[in-house]
Amino acid sequence: MVIIVTKLVHCLHLSRRYGQYTMNQEVTKVTERPPFDRSGSQDSLDELSLEAYWTELENIKKSHENRQDDQEVVVVKEPDEGELEEEWLKEAGLSNLFGETAGDPQESMVFLSTLTRTQAAAVQKRVETVSQTLRKKNKQYQVPDVRDIFAQQTGSKEKEAPDGTESQSVGTDENKYRGKDDQASHLGVGGKELTPLVPEEAPASETDINLEVSFAEQAVSQKESSREKIQRSRGDDATLLTYRVPKDKTGTTRIGDLAPQDMKKVCHLALIELTALYDVLGIELKQQKAVKIKTKDSGLFCVPLTVLLEQDQKKVPGTRIPLIFQKLISRIEEGGLETEGLLRIPGVAVRIKNLCQELEAKFYEGTFNWESVKQHDAASLLKLFIRELPQPLLSVEYLKAFQAVQNLPTRKQQLQALNLLVILLPDANRDTLKALLEFLQRVIDNKEKNKMTVMNVAMVMAPNLFMYHTLGLKSGEQREFVMAAGIANIMHLLIRYQKLLWTIPKFIVNQVRKQNTENQRKDKKAMKKLLKKMAYDREKYEKQDKSANDADVPQGVIRVQAPHLSKVSMAIQLTEELKASDVLARFLSQESGVAQTLKNGEVFLYEIGGNIGERCLDDNTYMKDLYQLNPNAEWVIKSKPS
Repeated sequence: MVIIVTKLVHCLHLSRRYGQYTMNQEVTKVTERPPFDRSGSQDSLDELSLEAYWTELENIKKSHENRQDDQEVVVVKEPDEGELEEEWLKEAGLSNLFGETAGDPQESMVFLSTLTRTQAAAVQKRVETVSQTLRKKNKQYQVPDVRDIFAQQTGSKEKEAPDGTESQSVGTDENKYRGKDDQASHLGVGGKELTPLVPEEAPASETDINLEVSFAEQAVSQKESSREKIQRSRGDDATLLTYRVPKDKTGTTRIGDLAPQDMKKVCHLALIELTALYDVLGIELKQQKAVKIKTKDSGLFCVPLTVLLEQDQKKVPGTRIPLIFQKLISRIEEGGLETEGLLRIPGVAVRIKNLCQELEAKFYEGTFNWESVKQHDAASLLKLFIRELPQPLLSVEYLKAFQAVQNLPTRKQQLQALNLLVILLPDANRDTLKALLEFLQRVIDNKEKNKMTVMNVAMVMAPNLFMYHTLGLKSGEQREFVMAAGIANIMHLLIRYQKLLWTIPKFIVNQVRKQNTENQRKDKKAMKKLLKKMAYDREKYEKQDKSANDADVPQGVIRVQAPHLSKVSMAIQLTEELKASDVLARFLSQESGVAQTLKNGEVFLYEIGGNIGERCLDDNTYMKDLYQLNPNAEWVIKSKPS
């Protein structure tokens, strides 16, 4: 069914000025919403469902009219031919395959050998484009031969997966995650399909989302299993499906659990996987680049997140969320989250302008009077802070990719893409986004009183996070409606599935483990060669190396170190049911006095070394299963770094 939009919408000919969204002068005051044909279908978007969205856009316009507009325009640059792919390869950690820094391709072979078929295809496609571009430009430095780079990939489709199981091709293992077809019922707007939000009152059946198999490989399998196109049913139970993080005996890995060197590998793999997923589904993934311009190096509003955090960490060492952002959320919560229309009802525009000026002058001096800030004003200031970031909270590079999520055919694939995009965000952006989403969930938890359901909050917040993307767009009424529904749906998923989106997929962690194992093997081989050259007794070295690992630890027993606790070391027998929480409990039960406060989640059990750099374990990790996956690891109890 096609929903026909018959009238011109607000005409958001928006331009971004340092985070501000300005309307063209000739646009008259908006008084109407975009009408559309209301059919008899139960799945038709109700006009009221987008009411909060259009109202928020009007509020943004009024807010801008009362703000100074003297900052420079942020320019977003579309990369030249080949430049996009070259930048992509750099971000994927493969810059040594080309250019002036091109070196021994063997350095990347370990990395390439851990890729799935779809990931390798995505890399190969970009390498080919860069090769062609460099040849056209007659560059003097080395141009890679794709056939050489991917020679090892040929004929290895059935290679072992990173966890030692069979190839990552999706077979029977995928079936346990595939209940009914999760194709959500779709609506059409001008030939464009939309995935509607699921009514909150609707009963939803939960199913595990598959984090063990490459998302792109799952998409290939799904396409192959449904070559005969089945007409999507609007009454399909799939619209009621919700997804949860599956239980994993070797432990769920969340963002922040890994050491920086492993997290860097995760980001490289996430970019390649996201690109492979979009390639398989036929969705264009184009990154943009913000042209470097002069930005404010102090203050609160219109200041880059990294600059804000630098100045905030001088006052509060280790802080990861801008202090002004934290204080605004705190002020809103002090007024009570049961206030009706919270986030939806705007503050007074002139008062907001004055508060901004006063905050800029007094916030860091500690002389600002927070008692004078009304709750709705604080909410408006919070949204203004997000809009006025010089670069969007979802980043210039990936904002288009976030918006393209609405074009993915199933809710499961939308969540998979969002999961990878969250991983790819810069730390400051990701941490601030997390704080925002956690706050929004607390608002929604009080929906019975404040009338702010997840749909309402999504509609209000979506334009504040996504409108940077409309830079320079002259969108018609149909595009306008599609974008509104689409980004509101993405916002809805970001709020609802925070736990899932901040989880690092197991297949990516396994790929990191395999990379580490291969690199260690390579290093060990080089070390043996060096020792032989230096006339050392190689056998003696290997014997000492082995005995150092196995010293005084019997089979089936691990030694756990806790350097900061009373009991600094303990040998623990592995059993089928022993969990990380049990290991912690044994140590903490021997603490007394002040040390009892450690029970509040201040210390964690870590897996260190072997095939991983460092990994914080969740409480439900089964130690025997993890030991079998990483038998050479050390086990240490310590606090998380700030």
